[in-house]
Amino acid sequence: MPETSPATARTGLAPDVADRLRRDAHGLVAAVVQQHDTREVLMVGWMDDEALHRTLTSGRVTFWSRSRQEYWRKGDTSGHAQYVKAVSLDCDGDALLVEVDQVGAACHTGTRTCFEAGGPVPAVVGHRPDPSTAGGPA
Repeated sequence: MPETSPATARTGLAPDVADRLRRDAHGLVAAVVQQHDTREVLMVGWMDDEALHRTLTSGRVTFWSRSRQEYWRKGDTSGHAQYVKAVSLDCDGDALLVEVDQVGAACHTGTRTCFEAGGPVPAVVGHRPDPSTAGGPA
């Protein structure tokens, strides 16, 4: 049976943290997960106040599953745990950066990151103008 939904979850999240969050219509914020020492981006998950509270107070990352409508802690079934090193909120309050020590694969497909499994998307590569030749500030 799914746990309480994000919209009705009672949480112990500190008010000064909760007040800074800008949640989506479902009460969620995006959580970008990054390996703390290499800065490799591992995955993106979703957190409500309770998932963030659990993450901040347990030392392990907890997410809200939008598809299963329940909380899940990375590594509980796979053994591929994420140990929290730091958590930061972006300037708009609508995204978190969770720095972790990742054990094993971060992606459910078995790859180190979820961005390996998804593969590249064709994009035009931009080039920064050279200020000395572009007439811009030096």
